[in-house]
Amino acid sequence: MTFLFWNLCKNPLQKIIARLAHQLKIDILIFAESDGIEPATILKLLNPPGTSEYYRAPVIGCEKLEFYTRFASEYLQPVFETNRLSIRHLSLPGTTDILIAATHFPDKRSMSNESQSLEIINLAQNIRQEEAKMGHQRTLLVGDLNMNPFEIGMIGAQGLHAVMDRTVAQKSKRIVQDVAYSYFYNPMWSLLGDASVGPPGTYYYYKSEPVLYFWNMFDQVLIRSELLERFKNESLMILDSDGDVNFRKANGIPDPQISDHLPLLFKLDL
Repeated sequence: MTFLFWNLCKNPLQKIIARLAHQLKIDILIFAESDGIEPATILKLLNPPGTSEYYRAPVIGCEKLEFYTRFASEYLQPVFETNRLSIRHLSLPGTTDILIAATHFPDKRSMSNESQSLEIINLAQNIRQEEAKMGHQRTLLVGDLNMNPFEIGMIGAQGLHAVMDRTVAQKSKRIVQDVAYSYFYNPMWSLLGDASVGPPGTYYYYKSEPVLYFWNMFDQVLIRSELLERFKNESLMILDSDGDVNFRKANGIPDPQISDHLPLLFKLDL
């Protein structure tokens, strides 16, 4: 199962998306800030005349995210949604069912780092709640988290509890003050920096201030322990081209005419 997540920055990228979808045989496309694209327009490009390969998945309350699937959307049903979070049950015949949580989390212009760290606790609780209802933790979380992998909200036990080490994540959970907290594995650590394969991050930011990271890894996918054996790190990529169009300018930073975020591609063996 091949996934693509992209914050489109409200730009009309339907032709690029269609090229990526067809070239890479993407099964589930998830978009944030897709206001620049009419669903009918992208579906027309995703489905050449005489075909009906891709479908738009329904929503029950999340206006910040869009889902398109290479199978009937009835197999990707929303089970919980807020304006910025969609948790969906993927249950394709002949495959292992999983939960897919996608988010476009509030950014640093609207929330301080401290506020983000507290607000992410609610998101983590919503995921745990739906896992309890489903009776398993075969869960992935993907989206524009607007935090780096090393920030408190990402690594804190009450938050996403997302660790960089697969061996640690395989231990399933950790006890803190007599409370058990499940891990997420965060493979994005391995792609952060210019010694990684591909771009050093997914979002570039410059401002004349003392503390500055330049490249940030705001767009991330996190994997629960129960799904780890189905995820291969080598399947995870930050894309910077569709083969025809370069998503980065000559100086290497994301081209805002395309998007100020770079897309994520990853696979799960279901």
